[in-house]
Amino acid sequence: MSREYRRGKPGDPSWGSRRAAQRRQGSMHSMHSRRMRKPAPREERMPEANRTEPEVRKMPGDIVLQGTAAAVVSACNEESTMDQVLGELEKLPLKDIIVVLNGCTDGTHSIVAQHHPGATLVNLPDRLGHDVGRAVGARMTRADIVLFVDGDLPIPAFELLPFLQAVDQGTDVALNDLGRHLPPFAQQDSVTRCKAFLNRILRRPDLGASSLTAVPHALSRRLLDQLGPAMLAVPPKAHAMAVLYGMKVAAVHTVDVIKTNRKRTFNTGKGNGMEQLIVGDHAEALTAVFQVAGVSLSGPVPTRVDVAKGRNAR
Repeated sequence: MSREYRRGKPGDPSWGSRRAAQRRQGSMHSMHSRRMRKPAPREERMPEANRTEPEVRKMPGDIVLQGTAAAVVSACNEESTMDQVLGELEKLPLKDIIVVLNGCTDGTHSIVAQHHPGATLVNLPDRLGHDVGRAVGARMTRADIVLFVDGDLPIPAFELLPFLQAVDQGTDVALNDLGRHLPPFAQQDSVTRCKAFLNRILRRPDLGASSLTAVPHALSRRLLDQLGPAMLAVPPKAHAMAVLYGMKVAAVHTVDVIKTNRKRTFNTGKGNGMEQLIVGDHAEALTAVFQVAGVSLSGPVPTRVDVAKGRNAR
């Protein structure tokens, strides 16, 4: 049988049908081959060219501060979180960790004493508030940098480190920048609006709603000696005086403590007790500002409409 016959000729009537059958058979064979072929592992045959290495985060243990540092923890019945809070603080280069117990009635004292013997315990039998606890704790250390946290908010050490570094490099008041976590102005609560209003009165709109009312924050020895630890009992007042006295105040790092803040009966709901307390503290701060700087304070006092326009313009 000749090759031409086997292949067929274009002039042969059966040539086209045989060619079509061959193509179908070849196509099915190819599909079958593709189905049965076992692919080799990707890592062995074709390593990914665009693979990115995981981010290398500088750990607190690798950091050496120029000055000494301490932490003050204010706590009230925090036995479920205190071990985590102190565990993270112990990763930082701190010479003192001062735990101020505010009228605790649970096992917080035992947890600190048994598992964190290096911490200094201050037991206040009555509940005097976190702000008073911070003032008491600040009086118990002479460190160059004092970091303030709460016992109900475990914060990773690497998130606390920027506050220590900022003060170590010359900042007097290192604040938590909560701007990106805040809702639009119309949806903000009274506390947030008070914080932003005070900063505008102080001609520091760049600070937004950043305030000493929120943790974490860190203070320099220069500021503590200038104001005195007792003023920390009214955080907005201490914040205002730091600005008026020419201290370096900056929002240095963002830690979302809004979502993680522990919900209690006295800090939930519109017009709750904690909200009223903080609003009252801001009223006291404004009074102190006008006493020190006068009503003008380098210009007219902005109205609520001006504040709203400035906030919504962002």
